[in-house]
Amino acid sequence: MGRVDGKVVLITGAARGQGRSHALRLAEEGAAIIATDICHEVGSTHYALARADDLDETRSLVEARGAKIITAVADVRDVDQLDAAVRAGREAFGDIDVVCANAGIGSLGRGWELSAKQWQDMIDVNLTGVWNTLRSVIPHMIEAGRGGSLVLTNSVAGLLGRPNMAHYAASKHGLVGLMRSLANELAPYRIRVNSVHPGNVDTDMVRNPVGLRLLVPGVDRPTAEQIAESAARLNAIPVPWVESIDVSNAVLWLASDETRYVTGATVPVDAGAFIKA
Repeated sequence: MGRVDGKVVLITGAARGQGRSHALRLAEEGAAIIATDICHEVGSTHYALARADDLDETRSLVEARGAKIITAVADVRDVDQLDAAVRAGREAFGDIDVVCANAGIGSLGRGWELSAKQWQDMIDVNLTGVWNTLRSVIPHMIEAGRGGSLVLTNSVAGLLGRPNMAHYAASKHGLVGLMRSLANELAPYRIRVNSVHPGNVDTDMVRNPVGLRLLVPGVDRPTAEQIAESAARLNAIPVPWVESIDVSNAVLWLASDETRYVTGATVPVDAGAFIKA
């Protein structure tokens, strides 16, 4: 019997990276998956966002594990698209037990030099998009009357500030406030609300040319060894980054009944980046 056997899980940003990893890990433990992603560009990131074929691959990988999944293209900034995805998921599998509000973007720049679009896109996707996701599901969870778990993908940047990330840190600090407030509001319904806080994760969002150059200042084309050495200096445990599966294992724990009395928690998966800062 799996650790989330029979649970229905909504995961946003599931086409690749951490979201896909969460889908596979929870599917392995018995969950039915509702996987969504934007599948088009926002226009202010330093890397390409996931495409429809990435989301199709997530579906194939979940099905290869013998689990049930439906997918939907949905922009977390669009409540109608989210509501449609939630409706389709409930029609396919029944009431949703777990939400992994994972969709998010990243871009870099000094706080006063950011464009208005960089700022607004970051807040709209990373903060408002999570709120949109949760409010599409919470009323149904309350009505179902069997509790649930809301897991918000945050970042070590939600607990501290770093250069070139003012807009990102603002969005993620906002998520901590949202999480803690909802944890109090939803506790009477036995709906738990927690956040996971990765450090650097080996995904496309981190491995982009702009970010890598900032890790190794003054070097136009840093080598893999230079990048790893510089990134490892950010962490107490001397590794350059964590893997998506490390975050997924924490998400699985928070999604499962093993954490039935854990709510309002900020769970770091950061190789000690927070304690070193």
